[in-house]
Amino acid sequence: MKIVTLILAGGKSSRMQKDKALLDINGKPLLTNIYHIAEQCTDQVYIITPWQDKYRPILPVDCNFITESSYFQGGLIAFFEALNYINSDWILLLACDLPFLTVDDLKNWINTLGNISENTIAFLPKNDKGWECLCGFYRRNCQDSLQKSIQTGNRSFQQWLNQENVKELVVKNKQILFNCNTPKDYEKVVNS
Repeated sequence: MKIVTLILAGGKSSRMQKDKALLDINGKPLLTNIYHIAEQCTDQVYIITPWQDKYRPILPVDCNFITESSYFQGGLIAFFEALNYINSDWILLLACDLPFLTVDDLKNWINTLGNISENTIAFLPKNDKGWECLCGFYRRNCQDSLQKSIQTGNRSFQQWLNQENVKELVVKNKQILFNCNTPKDYEKVVNS
């Protein structure tokens, strides 16, 4: 079973008021940390971003980049575009701002992928608002379904996934899914 990681690093970071991917976490940029975690668990790692030159210096020289076709188009469209470049059974889709995610968490989740039925297109955690779309697994063959959803004008992961067969990835320690979106969030991470 081939698993490829796709890390989204193309957002505005407007709530943070500076680039979240470059936030210092234990002496390294947040994007660098996420990259190295994913690299230890999956066959290949790609960064999708419109700013390769900004992130190239903080990532390994052999890092794979996928350039978004336009700025700030949203995660759903970026994910759809990236699927054209990825050949795998599963895609681990990650946001660049997951400071508490660990190698052990990912390895444990990956070990359960073999139990997911063929007709399930995604294996994702849930929160009070719906699916945790940017910290979970998607089957490569979800592209047709996603394209149809986008063609109707949809730009929402939740709207797309609520019409599909998705299995819940049960996460006991919800802190793993914490997104570092605001200066207050960053302060919490630094002080933890």
